[in-house]
Amino acid sequence: MNIATKPVGKTNVSVTSLSFGCASIGNLGGVVSDADATAVMQAAWSSGIRYFDTAPHYGRGLSETRLGGFLKTQPRDAYVLSTKVGRVLSPGAAMDEADGFIQPLPNAVRYDYSADGIRESFESSCERLGTDHVEIVFVHDIGDYTHGPNGAKHMDALLGSGMGALRDLKQAGRIGAIGLGVNESQVCIDVMAQETLDVILLAGRLTLLDRQAEASLLDLCATQGTSLVLGGIFNSGILATGPKPGAWFDYAPASQDILDQVTDLQTRAQAVGLTLAEAALQFALNHPAACSVLLGTGKVSSLERNLSAANKQLSDEALAFVTT
Repeated sequence: MNIATKPVGKTNVSVTSLSFGCASIGNLGGVVSDADATAVMQAAWSSGIRYFDTAPHYGRGLSETRLGGFLKTQPRDAYVLSTKVGRVLSPGAAMDEADGFIQPLPNAVRYDYSADGIRESFESSCERLGTDHVEIVFVHDIGDYTHGPNGAKHMDALLGSGMGALRDLKQAGRIGAIGLGVNESQVCIDVMAQETLDVILLAGRLTLLDRQAEASLLDLCATQGTSLVLGGIFNSGILATGPKPGAWFDYAPASQDILDQVTDLQTRAQAVGLTLAEAALQFALNHPAACSVLLGTGKVSSLERNLSAANKQLSDEALAFVTT
């Protein structure tokens, strides 16, 4: 399929409008074999996707290691990488599960958003990925959504020295764009009051169902020239599965109010010839603030289904539904 390329903020980095999110190949929620991980990455590559997003968090280095192994046979200038900082890995005990990732690599983890922590995290990621530079680096899970009462301490570390380290790496040509990778809008607004960001990976807050980011973040992004990479476009699954009993929204079973909202969205989508999942994907792809939309899966069949939905030709009525 023909996948468009879009610029990232005001940088020289450009990304494919569809990207491959590598949490699943870090064994998120279940084990993905090495063969299946390679197969789904190859399917993404064969489709024309050239932007891959990963993080130390995903399987405690497993995702980065698998991705680096796959990409080592491709020319380095043929693809774009993003990874994340904020969690620093070090050798640790073997585990059956860690933070939702099954059979992760035997690494311990600590949060560190200071300059030293960010540099250590970045260098370790480069080693696992087999590269000396990364096009986009996101500060991962900063804010109270993840850290609760420790959020202020980590924010002080980031704004006190961490962002300076990222700017230094960018100035040295080892990073092309700097951003946040988060699940909430407010922390983006808080950081952008003091720092200009090139890009934000926003998970679940600008979707067909949850448009929290429209309240104030989008205007700020437009003012600063900040692009969005959209993740979590199915809101933990409910926009893919529909409002069935037990469907999940925002990492937990959906409330009745959410089920009712999704029922209405599904009815409206079907009225213009779209499945709910197609409408969710097309909403993200057609959003003017988005430079890329992440598709994350460990299964070739799921990736192919999403690629088909992305390639669907929309009627005027369907386009109006996903863009209003």
